[in-house]
Amino acid sequence: MADQSENPKLLELFCVFARISAITIGGGYVMFPLMKNEVVDSKGWISDNEMVDYYALGQSVPGIIAMNTATLIAYRKRGVAGALFAAAGMAIPSVIVILLVAAFLTPYFDQPWVQKAFSGIRAAVVAMIVMAVWQVGKKSVNTLSKGAIALGSFLAIIGLQVNPVLMIIAGAFLGLLLFRKEAKA
Repeated sequence: MADQSENPKLLELFCVFARISAITIGGGYVMFPLMKNEVVDSKGWISDNEMVDYYALGQSVPGIIAMNTATLIAYRKRGVAGALFAAAGMAIPSVIVILLVAAFLTPYFDQPWVQKAFSGIRAAVVAMIVMAVWQVGKKSVNTLSKGAIALGSFLAIIGLQVNPVLMIIAGAFLGLLLFRKEAKA
């Protein structure tokens, strides 16, 4: 990992994140497996654990998860310039697609064939989200105490309607309390 993976070129950051953005429908949850494949498995820019951490942080702050995650990864590798190139790479394909859809497809949204196509796309996106949950989950929820935090948070959000932001803050405090020794090791 000491060669090109240590300091990717700015154009490479742009192209990698533009490619991920251009081929993904469904947002940050769907992009996670593709982003992990590129930046961890193929390029070796960051580790599995760093990917999960950046993704969790990308979800926890305001903004688009995939954009936040790409920006954090690129900032880690190349500073502010890297973050700007990665953000541009994530944004430009989406802007182009949105403009094309708005210009040419808007009149057809009510057509039955378009509605059926979107039904199929939604089903495929659910599968990608489940895959992302599985990949993040097996790295993040690997002990009984982490499983208890995850299950408790899920139940509090779903059953008690607790604001997810409060659960993120509670999870951070629980992590500081429960995993102090783990961080030192």
